Amino acid sequence: MKAQAMSDDEPARPYNSSPKQWRKLKGVAQEMRREPTPAEKTLWQHLRNRQPRGERFRRQHTIGPFVVDFVCLNKRLIIEVDGEIHRQQIDYDEQRQHWLEANEFRVLRFTNEQIIQSIDAVVDAIMAALE
Repeated sequence: MKAQAMSDDEPARPYNSSPKQWRKLKGVAQEMRREPTPAEKTLWQHLRNRQPRGERFRRQHTIGPFVVDFVCLNKRLIIEVDGEIHRQQIDYDEQRQHWLEANEFRVLRFTNEQIIQSIDAVVDAIMAALE
């Protein structure tokens, strides 16, 4: 069965971006995949290849008007890695999280320090959220 293409005016599915949003966000997502932070790189090594409970994660994936760090679409679970920039954009992050939760995603947030210093605890928290 052939998938139907969405027009620029069609709303995005709640797990993807509209074509218009995708064109705007594609380059950002690609750059973020090419240049991950050390914490993102560390966490990705534990999420890739269906390591946690056989679930597939995507990294730097567009959802609506946003690029999320990691997402398991099957479980509607988003993992965000908060670095220094997030201390300066608290309101934006709250609005973003509200939008994602309104679209039935759960959002887990971890700081760079948590990931670098306690990766096992972070992975355990993710595994628990997947259950």
